[in-house]
Amino acid sequence: MKEKALPFKQIEWWILTLLFLAIVLVNVLDAGIFYRDATDRELESYFAKVFIPLTLFLSFYLFHIRLLPKFFLERKKWKLILYAILILIGSWVIIGTFSVVAGMTRDFMIPFYFNTIAIYVGYLVFVYILNQVIYPPKLKDYQVYNAFRLVALYLFVLLFLFQSHSIIHSAILGAYGLVMPVLILLVLFNFFLVYGNRKAKKNRLAWTYYYSLIAFVVVLFIFLSIFNQKGEFLIAGLFVIFLIMVLIFPLSNLFFNKYDHYLSQLTTLTYKVDQSSANLSFLRSQINPHFLFNALNTLYGTALQENAERTSEGIQKLGDMMRFMLHENNQDKIPLEREKEYLVNYVDLQMLRIKDQENIEILFNRSQEACAGEIAPMLLIPFVENAFKHGISFQSKSWVKISLRCLSGSVHLDVNNSIHRSNAEDPERKASGIGLENVRQRLELLYPGKHELVIRENEVEYFVHLSIQLT
Repeated sequence: MKEKALPFKQIEWWILTLLFLAIVLVNVLDAGIFYRDATDRELESYFAKVFIPLTLFLSFYLFHIRLLPKFFLERKKWKLILYAILILIGSWVIIGTFSVVAGMTRDFMIPFYFNTIAIYVGYLVFVYILNQVIYPPKLKDYQVYNAFRLVALYLFVLLFLFQSHSIIHSAILGAYGLVMPVLILLVLFNFFLVYGNRKAKKNRLAWTYYYSLIAFVVVLFIFLSIFNQKGEFLIAGLFVIFLIMVLIFPLSNLFFNKYDHYLSQLTTLTYKVDQSSANLSFLRSQINPHFLFNALNTLYGTALQENAERTSEGIQKLGDMMRFMLHENNQDKIPLEREKEYLVNYVDLQMLRIKDQENIEILFNRSQEACAGEIAPMLLIPFVENAFKHGISFQSKSWVKISLRCLSGSVHLDVNNSIHRSNAEDPERKASGIGLENVRQRLELLYPGKHELVIRENEVEYFVHLSIQLT
Protein backbone atom coordinates (compact mmCIF):
# COMPACT_ATOMS: atom_id res chain seq x y z
CA MET A 1 0.00 0.00 0.00
CA LYS A 2 3.02 2.27 0.38
CA GLU A 3 4.82 1.49 -2.87
CA LYS A 4 2.07 2.31 -5.39
CA ALA A 5 -1.49 3.50 -5.78
CA LEU A 6 -4.18 0.87 -5.45
CA PRO A 7 -6.07 -0.08 -8.64
CA PHE A 8 -8.98 2.23 -7.85
CA LYS A 9 -10.67 1.80 -11.22
CA GLN A 10 -11.08 -1.93 -10.50
CA ILE A 11 -12.02 -1.25 -6.87
CA GLU A 12 -14.71 1.25 -7.89
CA TRP A 13 -16.01 -1.15 -10.52
CA TRP A 14 -16.30 -4.14 -8.17
CA ILE A 15 -17.80 -2.16 -5.26
CA LEU A 16 -20.49 -0.58 -7.45
CA THR A 17 -21.13 -3.85 -9.32
CA LEU A 18 -21.64 -5.84 -6.12
CA LEU A 19 -23.68 -3.05 -4.56
CA PHE A 20 -26.08 -2.65 -7.49
CA LEU A 21 -26.29 -6.43 -7.86
CA ALA A 22 -27.38 -6.65 -4.22
CA ILE A 23 -29.88 -3.79 -4.70
CA VAL A 24 -31.47 -5.37 -7.77
CA LEU A 25 -31.57 -8.87 -6.25
CA VAL A 26 -33.18 -7.65 -3.03
CA ASN A 27 -35.74 -5.62 -4.98
CA VAL A 28 -36.48 -8.58 -7.28
CA LEU A 29 -36.90 -10.98 -4.36
CA ASP A 30 -39.17 -8.52 -2.60
CA ALA A 31 -42.03 -9.99 -4.62
CA GLY A 32 -44.68 -10.48 -2.00
CA ILE A 33 -47.10 -8.58 -4.21
CA PHE A 34 -47.25 -11.52 -6.60
CA TYR A 35 -48.75 -13.76 -3.89
CA ARG A 36 -51.82 -11.57 -3.55
CA ASP A 37 -53.92 -9.32 -5.73
CA ALA A 38 -51.54 -6.41 -6.32
CA THR A 39 -52.75 -3.07 -7.57
CA ASP A 40 -51.38 -1.56 -10.76
CA ARG A 41 -49.51 1.07 -8.73
CA GLU A 42 -47.80 -1.63 -6.65
CA LEU A 43 -46.68 -3.46 -9.79
CA GLU A 44 -45.43 -0.24 -11.34
CA SER A 45 -43.46 0.55 -8.18
CA TYR A 46 -42.02 -2.95 -8.15
CA PHE A 47 -40.68 -2.73 -11.71
CA ALA A 48 -39.44 0.82 -11.14
CA LYS A 49 -37.31 -0.36 -8.19
CA VAL A 50 -35.74 -3.01 -10.45
CA PHE A 51 -35.10 -1.01 -13.63
CA ILE A 52 -34.08 2.33 -12.08
CA PRO A 53 -31.00 0.80 -10.31
CA LEU A 54 -30.16 -1.12 -13.51
CA THR A 55 -30.27 2.14 -15.50
CA LEU A 56 -28.06 3.92 -12.95
CA PHE A 57 -25.53 1.09 -13.05
CA LEU A 58 -25.49 1.01 -16.87
CA SER A 59 -24.90 4.76 -16.92
CA PHE A 60 -22.03 4.40 -14.45
CA TYR A 61 -20.50 1.64 -16.58
CA LEU A 62 -20.76 3.57 -19.84
CA PHE A 63 -19.31 6.80 -18.44
CA HIS A 64 -16.87 5.75 -15.71
CA ILE A 65 -15.55 2.48 -17.11
CA ARG A 66 -15.76 3.07 -20.87
CA LEU A 67 -15.94 6.77 -21.74
CA LEU A 68 -13.72 8.40 -19.09
CA PRO A 69 -10.65 6.11 -19.54
CA LYS A 70 -10.93 6.51 -23.32
CA PHE A 71 -10.92 10.29 -22.89
CA PHE A 72 -7.69 10.17 -20.88
CA LEU A 73 -6.10 8.24 -23.76
CA GLU A 74 -7.42 10.27 -26.70
CA ARG A 75 -7.93 13.68 -25.00
CA LYS A 76 -10.91 14.48 -27.27
CA LYS A 77 -13.14 16.79 -25.23
CA TRP A 78 -15.89 16.99 -27.81
CA LYS A 79 -16.36 13.23 -27.74
CA LEU A 80 -16.47 13.20 -23.91
CA ILE A 81 -19.03 16.01 -23.79
CA LEU A 82 -21.20 14.54 -26.58
CA TYR A 83 -21.40 11.03 -25.16
CA ALA A 84 -21.79 12.30 -21.59
CA ILE A 85 -24.83 14.36 -22.67
CA LEU A 86 -26.30 11.36 -24.49
CA ILE A 87 -25.83 9.12 -21.43
CA LEU A 88 -27.28 11.83 -19.15
CA ILE A 89 -30.37 12.44 -21.28
CA GLY A 90 -30.96 8.73 -21.96
CA SER A 91 -30.77 7.69 -18.31
CA TRP A 92 -32.83 10.72 -17.24
CA VAL A 93 -35.66 9.84 -19.64
CA ILE A 94 -35.69 6.14 -18.64
CA ILE A 95 -35.55 6.83 -14.88
CA GLY A 96 -38.01 9.71 -15.16
CA THR A 97 -40.51 7.54 -17.03
CA PHE A 98 -40.39 4.77 -14.43
CA SER A 99 -40.59 7.33 -11.58
CA VAL A 100 -43.60 9.15 -13.00
CA VAL A 101 -45.45 5.94 -13.87
CA ALA A 102 -44.78 4.48 -10.41
CA GLY A 103 -45.90 7.70 -8.72
CA MET A 104 -42.50 8.40 -7.15
CA THR A 105 -42.54 11.91 -8.60
CA ARG A 106 -45.05 14.12 -10.42
CA ASP A 107 -42.71 15.19 -13.23
CA PHE A 108 -39.30 14.45 -14.71
CA MET A 109 -37.46 16.68 -12.21
CA ILE A 110 -36.42 13.69 -10.09
CA PRO A 111 -34.57 14.83 -6.95
CA PHE A 112 -32.75 11.57 -6.23
CA TYR A 113 -31.54 11.30 -9.86
CA PHE A 114 -29.92 14.74 -9.92
CA ASN A 115 -28.63 14.22 -6.38
CA THR A 116 -26.94 11.05 -7.60
CA ILE A 117 -25.32 12.97 -10.47
CA ALA A 118 -24.15 15.64 -8.01
CA ILE A 119 -22.66 13.01 -5.68
CA TYR A 120 -20.80 11.36 -8.57
CA VAL A 121 -19.44 14.69 -9.84
CA GLY A 122 -18.45 15.56 -6.28
CA TYR A 123 -16.48 12.33 -6.02
CA LEU A 124 -14.64 13.05 -9.28
CA VAL A 125 -13.80 16.58 -8.11
CA PHE A 126 -12.58 15.24 -4.75
CA VAL A 127 -10.33 12.69 -6.50
CA TYR A 128 -8.93 15.41 -8.79
CA ILE A 129 -8.12 17.65 -5.80
CA LEU A 130 -6.60 14.69 -3.95
CA ASN A 131 -4.34 13.95 -6.93
CA GLN A 132 -3.19 17.55 -7.03
CA VAL A 133 -2.54 17.84 -3.30
CA ILE A 134 -1.14 14.58 -1.89
CA TYR A 135 -0.37 12.29 -4.82
CA PRO A 136 3.31 11.21 -4.74
CA PRO A 137 5.91 12.64 -5.12
CA LYS A 138 4.13 15.32 -3.11
CA LEU A 139 4.16 12.71 -0.32
CA LYS A 140 6.92 10.13 0.10
CA ASP A 141 4.60 7.14 -0.40
CA TYR A 142 1.03 6.19 -1.36
CA GLN A 143 -0.25 5.14 2.06
CA VAL A 144 -2.07 8.40 2.93
CA TYR A 145 -3.36 8.81 -0.62
CA ASN A 146 -4.75 5.27 -0.76
CA ALA A 147 -6.40 5.67 2.65
CA PHE A 148 -8.10 8.93 1.63
CA ARG A 149 -9.35 7.42 -1.64
CA LEU A 150 -10.79 4.36 0.08
CA VAL A 151 -12.55 6.41 2.79
CA ALA A 152 -13.89 8.88 0.21
CA LEU A 153 -15.22 6.06 -1.96
CA TYR A 154 -17.00 4.49 1.01
CA LEU A 155 -18.53 7.80 2.17
CA PHE A 156 -19.74 8.89 -1.28
CA VAL A 157 -21.40 5.51 -1.85
CA LEU A 158 -22.99 5.71 1.60
CA LEU A 159 -24.28 9.20 0.75
CA PHE A 160 -25.78 7.82 -2.48
CA LEU A 161 -27.57 5.06 -0.55
CA PHE A 162 -29.01 7.53 1.97
CA GLN A 163 -30.47 9.85 -0.65
CA SER A 164 -31.79 6.96 -2.81
CA HIS A 165 -33.81 5.33 -0.02
CA SER A 166 -36.97 5.39 -2.16
CA ILE A 167 -35.58 2.70 -4.49
CA ILE A 168 -33.23 0.90 -2.10
CA HIS A 169 -34.26 -1.60 0.57
CA SER A 170 -33.30 -0.63 4.11
CA ALA A 171 -31.42 -3.93 4.49
CA ILE A 172 -28.88 -2.79 1.86
CA LEU A 173 -28.31 0.50 3.69
CA GLY A 174 -27.90 -1.32 7.02
CA ALA A 175 -25.49 -3.85 5.58
CA TYR A 176 -23.33 -1.24 3.86
CA GLY A 177 -23.55 1.45 6.52
CA LEU A 178 -23.14 -0.72 9.64
CA VAL A 179 -22.26 -4.37 8.96
CA MET A 180 -19.49 -3.69 6.43
CA PRO A 181 -17.57 -1.15 8.60
CA VAL A 182 -17.82 -3.52 11.59
CA LEU A 183 -16.50 -6.42 9.51
CA ILE A 184 -13.64 -4.30 8.21
CA LEU A 185 -12.73 -3.16 11.72
CA LEU A 186 -12.79 -6.74 13.00
CA VAL A 187 -10.57 -7.95 10.17
CA LEU A 188 -8.12 -5.07 10.72
CA PHE A 189 -8.15 -5.76 14.48
CA ASN A 190 -7.32 -9.39 13.78
CA PHE A 191 -4.60 -8.58 11.25
CA PHE A 192 -2.69 -6.00 13.30
CA LEU A 193 -3.27 -7.12 16.89
CA VAL A 194 -4.05 -10.85 16.90
CA TYR A 195 -2.62 -12.41 13.74
CA GLY A 196 0.23 -9.90 13.64
CA ASN A 197 1.36 -10.69 17.18
CA ARG A 198 1.09 -14.44 16.56
CA LYS A 199 3.22 -14.03 13.47
CA ALA A 200 5.76 -12.15 15.59
CA LYS A 201 5.75 -15.04 18.11
CA LYS A 202 3.98 -12.89 20.73
CA ASN A 203 1.25 -15.41 21.50
CA ARG A 204 0.41 -14.14 24.97
CA LEU A 205 -0.18 -10.61 23.68
CA ALA A 206 -2.24 -11.96 20.75
CA TRP A 207 -4.52 -13.95 23.10
CA THR A 208 -4.88 -10.89 25.33
CA TYR A 209 -6.20 -8.79 22.45
CA TYR A 210 -8.44 -11.65 21.28
CA TYR A 211 -10.17 -12.17 24.65
CA SER A 212 -10.35 -8.42 25.23
CA LEU A 213 -12.40 -8.13 22.03
CA ILE A 214 -14.76 -10.93 23.14
CA ALA A 215 -15.15 -9.27 26.55
CA PHE A 216 -15.90 -5.91 24.89
CA VAL A 217 -18.64 -7.49 22.74
CA VAL A 218 -20.18 -9.19 25.82
CA VAL A 219 -20.21 -5.94 27.83
CA LEU A 220 -21.60 -3.95 24.87
CA PHE A 221 -24.57 -6.23 24.29
CA ILE A 222 -25.31 -6.58 28.03
CA PHE A 223 -25.43 -2.79 28.23
CA LEU A 224 -27.72 -2.59 25.18
CA SER A 225 -29.99 -5.25 26.66
CA ILE A 226 -30.27 -3.42 29.99
CA PHE A 227 -30.67 -0.01 28.36
CA ASN A 228 -33.42 -1.17 25.99
CA GLN A 229 -34.96 -3.68 28.40
CA LYS A 230 -34.89 -6.35 25.68
CA GLY A 231 -33.36 -9.82 26.02
CA GLU A 232 -32.99 -10.11 22.26
CA PHE A 233 -29.76 -8.12 22.50
CA LEU A 234 -28.18 -10.91 24.57
CA ILE A 235 -29.06 -13.42 21.84
CA ALA A 236 -27.67 -11.04 19.22
CA GLY A 237 -24.45 -10.69 21.27
CA LEU A 238 -24.02 -14.48 21.43
CA PHE A 239 -24.55 -14.66 17.69
CA VAL A 240 -21.91 -11.95 17.06
CA ILE A 241 -19.40 -13.77 19.30
CA PHE A 242 -20.12 -16.99 17.42
CA LEU A 243 -19.47 -15.22 14.09
CA ILE A 244 -16.20 -13.75 15.36
CA MET A 245 -14.85 -17.00 16.76
CA VAL A 246 -16.09 -19.43 14.10
CA LEU A 247 -16.27 -17.45 10.85
CA ILE A 248 -14.68 -13.99 10.75
CA PHE A 249 -11.34 -14.66 12.46
CA PRO A 250 -10.72 -18.17 11.03
CA LEU A 251 -11.56 -17.09 7.47
CA SER A 252 -9.48 -13.91 7.73
CA ASN A 253 -6.57 -15.96 9.15
CA LEU A 254 -6.82 -18.28 6.17
CA PHE A 255 -6.69 -15.29 3.83
CA PHE A 256 -3.74 -13.76 5.71
CA ASN A 257 -1.82 -17.04 5.50
CA LYS A 258 -2.42 -17.24 1.75
CA TYR A 259 -1.35 -13.62 1.38
CA ASP A 260 1.88 -14.22 3.30
CA HIS A 261 2.57 -17.32 1.21
CA TYR A 262 2.12 -15.45 -2.07
CA LEU A 263 4.19 -12.54 -0.74
CA SER A 264 6.98 -14.96 0.16
CA GLN A 265 6.85 -16.50 -3.33
CA LEU A 266 6.95 -13.05 -4.92
CA THR A 267 9.96 -12.06 -2.81
CA THR A 268 11.77 -15.27 -3.77
CA LEU A 269 11.03 -14.76 -7.48
CA THR A 270 12.15 -11.13 -7.30
CA TYR A 271 15.40 -12.18 -5.67
CA LYS A 272 15.97 -14.82 -8.35
CA VAL A 273 15.31 -12.32 -11.15
CA ASP A 274 17.69 -9.79 -9.60
CA GLN A 275 20.30 -12.49 -9.11
CA SER A 276 19.90 -13.67 -12.71
CA SER A 277 20.24 -10.11 -14.02
CA ALA A 278 23.39 -9.60 -11.96
CA ASN A 279 24.81 -12.93 -13.16
CA LEU A 280 24.02 -12.04 -16.76
CA SER A 281 25.79 -8.67 -16.47
CA PHE A 282 28.79 -10.34 -14.88
CA LEU A 283 28.92 -13.00 -17.60
CA ARG A 284 28.90 -10.34 -20.29
CA SER A 285 31.72 -8.45 -18.58
CA GLN A 286 33.75 -11.66 -18.59
CA ILE A 287 33.16 -12.39 -22.25
CA ASN A 288 33.83 -8.95 -23.78
CA PRO A 289 37.55 -8.54 -22.89
CA HIS A 290 38.19 -12.14 -23.93
CA PHE A 291 37.17 -11.46 -27.53
CA LEU A 292 38.83 -8.07 -27.67
CA PHE A 293 42.26 -9.36 -26.63
CA ASN A 294 42.09 -12.30 -29.01
CA ALA A 295 41.30 -9.92 -31.88
CA LEU A 296 44.21 -7.65 -30.92
CA ASN A 297 46.55 -10.64 -30.82
CA THR A 298 45.38 -11.62 -34.29
CA LEU A 299 46.13 -8.14 -35.64
CA TYR A 300 49.53 -8.18 -33.96
CA GLY A 301 50.43 -11.46 -35.67
CA THR A 302 49.19 -10.17 -39.02
CA ALA A 303 51.26 -7.00 -38.74
CA LEU A 304 54.38 -9.06 -38.15
CA GLN A 305 53.76 -11.37 -41.10
CA GLU A 306 52.45 -9.07 -43.81
CA ASN A 307 52.41 -5.55 -45.10
CA ALA A 308 50.08 -2.69 -44.16
CA GLU A 309 47.35 -3.73 -46.59
CA ARG A 310 46.36 -6.78 -44.62
CA THR A 311 46.79 -4.90 -41.36
CA SER A 312 44.39 -2.13 -42.52
CA GLU A 313 41.83 -4.74 -43.51
CA GLY A 314 42.18 -6.35 -40.10
CA ILE A 315 41.79 -3.01 -38.37
CA GLN A 316 38.58 -2.39 -40.33
CA LYS A 317 37.21 -5.74 -39.24
CA LEU A 318 38.22 -5.07 -35.66
CA GLY A 319 36.57 -1.63 -35.80
CA ASP A 320 33.28 -3.21 -36.86
CA MET A 321 33.56 -5.74 -34.07
CA MET A 322 34.36 -3.11 -31.43
CA ARG A 323 31.42 -0.97 -32.55
CA PHE A 324 29.19 -4.00 -32.19
CA MET A 325 30.51 -4.70 -28.68
CA LEU A 326 30.20 -1.09 -27.54
CA HIS A 327 26.78 -0.25 -28.97
CA GLU A 328 24.86 -3.52 -29.20
CA ASN A 329 26.42 -6.03 -26.84
CA ASN A 330 24.78 -4.40 -23.79
CA GLN A 331 21.28 -4.64 -25.26
CA ASP A 332 18.93 -7.43 -24.26
CA LYS A 333 18.09 -8.34 -27.85
CA ILE A 334 19.64 -7.41 -31.22
CA PRO A 335 18.75 -8.31 -34.83
CA LEU A 336 20.01 -11.78 -35.67
CA GLU A 337 21.57 -10.34 -38.83
CA ARG A 338 23.88 -8.14 -36.70
CA GLU A 339 25.05 -11.21 -34.74
CA LYS A 340 25.71 -12.93 -38.07
CA GLU A 341 27.72 -9.92 -39.33
CA TYR A 342 29.87 -9.99 -36.21
CA LEU A 343 30.50 -13.69 -36.75
CA VAL A 344 31.49 -13.08 -40.38
CA ASN A 345 33.89 -10.29 -39.35
CA TYR A 346 35.49 -12.55 -36.78
CA VAL A 347 36.04 -15.39 -39.24
CA ASP A 348 37.39 -12.94 -41.88
CA LEU A 349 39.80 -11.57 -39.28
CA GLN A 350 41.04 -15.07 -38.52
CA MET A 351 41.41 -15.80 -42.23
CA LEU A 352 43.86 -12.91 -42.49
CA ARG A 353 46.04 -14.58 -39.88
CA ILE A 354 46.12 -18.02 -41.47
CA LYS A 355 46.17 -16.98 -45.13
CA ASP A 356 48.42 -19.12 -47.36
CA GLN A 357 48.71 -21.87 -44.73
CA GLU A 358 48.22 -25.00 -46.80
CA ASN A 359 47.76 -27.36 -43.85
CA ILE A 360 44.82 -25.34 -42.49
CA GLU A 361 41.32 -25.77 -43.90
CA ILE A 362 38.58 -23.25 -43.15
CA LEU A 363 35.00 -23.79 -44.34
CA PHE A 364 32.22 -21.35 -43.50
CA ASN A 365 28.75 -22.15 -44.85
CA ARG A 366 26.09 -19.58 -44.04
CA SER A 367 22.69 -18.38 -45.21
CA GLN A 368 23.12 -15.85 -48.00
CA GLU A 369 19.80 -14.15 -47.34
CA ALA A 370 19.34 -11.85 -44.36
CA CYS A 371 18.51 -13.58 -41.08
CA ALA A 372 15.19 -12.51 -39.57
CA GLY A 373 14.36 -12.23 -35.88
CA GLU A 374 16.20 -11.10 -32.74
CA ILE A 375 18.67 -12.83 -30.44
CA ALA A 376 20.58 -12.07 -27.26
CA PRO A 377 24.05 -10.81 -28.31
CA MET A 378 27.30 -12.80 -28.16
CA LEU A 379 25.76 -16.27 -28.02
CA LEU A 380 27.20 -17.69 -31.25
CA ILE A 381 30.73 -16.28 -31.40
CA PRO A 382 32.20 -18.10 -28.32
CA PHE A 383 31.92 -21.47 -30.07
CA VAL A 384 33.60 -20.16 -33.21
CA GLU A 385 36.27 -18.38 -31.19
CA ASN A 386 36.92 -21.57 -29.24
CA ALA A 387 37.32 -23.50 -32.51
CA PHE A 388 40.01 -21.14 -33.81
CA LYS A 389 41.70 -20.95 -30.43
CA HIS A 390 42.11 -24.71 -29.96
CA GLY A 391 41.73 -26.00 -33.52
CA ILE A 392 44.50 -24.16 -35.39
CA SER A 393 48.14 -25.20 -35.49
CA PHE A 394 50.74 -23.97 -37.99
CA GLN A 395 52.70 -27.18 -37.58
CA SER A 396 49.96 -29.81 -37.91
CA LYS A 397 46.97 -30.39 -40.17
CA SER A 398 44.08 -28.33 -38.86
CA TRP A 399 40.53 -27.56 -39.81
CA VAL A 400 37.59 -25.43 -38.71
CA LYS A 401 34.20 -26.06 -40.32
CA ILE A 402 31.29 -23.74 -39.52
CA SER A 403 27.67 -23.94 -40.62
CA LEU A 404 25.18 -21.18 -39.76
CA ARG A 405 21.55 -21.62 -40.78
CA CYS A 406 18.77 -19.12 -40.14
CA LEU A 407 15.29 -20.61 -40.35
CA SER A 408 11.89 -19.16 -39.57
CA GLY A 409 11.96 -18.40 -35.84
CA SER A 410 15.20 -20.28 -35.11
CA VAL A 411 18.96 -20.26 -35.69
CA HIS A 412 21.28 -23.30 -35.94
CA LEU A 413 25.07 -23.30 -35.56
CA ASP A 414 27.39 -26.30 -36.16
CA VAL A 415 31.11 -26.00 -35.47
CA ASN A 416 33.61 -28.79 -36.13
CA ASN A 417 37.33 -28.31 -35.52
CA SER A 418 40.54 -30.24 -35.00
CA ILE A 419 42.06 -30.42 -31.52
CA HIS A 420 45.63 -29.52 -30.65
CA ARG A 421 46.25 -30.04 -26.95
CA SER A 422 48.25 -27.32 -25.21
CA ASN A 423 50.81 -28.13 -22.57
CA ALA A 424 50.10 -27.85 -18.86
CA GLU A 425 52.10 -24.61 -18.53
CA ASP A 426 50.00 -22.75 -21.12
CA PRO A 427 48.06 -20.04 -19.21
CA GLU A 428 45.28 -20.19 -21.82
CA ARG A 429 44.66 -23.83 -20.93
CA LYS A 430 43.29 -22.87 -17.50
CA ALA A 431 40.91 -20.29 -18.99
CA SER A 432 39.88 -22.32 -22.00
CA GLY A 433 36.47 -23.22 -20.63
CA ILE A 434 35.41 -19.85 -19.21
CA GLY A 435 33.81 -18.52 -22.41
CA LEU A 436 31.83 -21.68 -23.11
CA GLU A 437 30.68 -22.03 -19.51
CA ASN A 438 29.44 -18.44 -19.59
CA VAL A 439 27.44 -19.16 -22.74
CA ARG A 440 25.91 -22.25 -21.11
CA GLN A 441 24.71 -20.12 -18.20
CA ARG A 442 23.40 -17.37 -20.47
CA LEU A 443 21.46 -19.88 -22.55
CA GLU A 444 19.86 -21.31 -19.40
CA LEU A 445 18.92 -17.82 -18.23
CA LEU A 446 17.71 -16.41 -21.55
CA TYR A 447 16.29 -19.42 -23.42
CA PRO A 448 15.22 -21.99 -20.83
CA GLY A 449 13.67 -24.95 -22.62
CA LYS A 450 14.12 -23.21 -26.00
CA HIS A 451 17.64 -24.22 -26.92
CA GLU A 452 19.63 -27.35 -27.63
CA LEU A 453 23.39 -27.47 -27.04
CA VAL A 454 25.34 -30.62 -27.92
CA ILE A 455 29.13 -30.78 -27.44
CA ARG A 456 31.17 -33.84 -28.32
CA GLU A 457 34.90 -34.45 -28.62
CA ASN A 458 37.45 -37.20 -29.11
CA GLU A 459 41.22 -37.26 -29.36
CA VAL A 460 41.39 -35.38 -32.68
CA GLU A 461 38.12 -33.54 -33.18
CA TYR A 462 35.68 -31.22 -31.38
CA PHE A 463 32.02 -30.82 -32.41
CA VAL A 464 29.37 -28.29 -31.29
CA HIS A 465 25.70 -28.10 -32.29
CA LEU A 466 23.57 -25.20 -31.05
CA SER A 467 19.89 -24.58 -31.91
CA ILE A 468 17.93 -21.66 -30.45
CA GLN A 469 14.18 -21.13 -30.79
CA LEU A 470 13.86 -17.36 -31.07
CA THR A 471 10.06 -17.02 -31.00
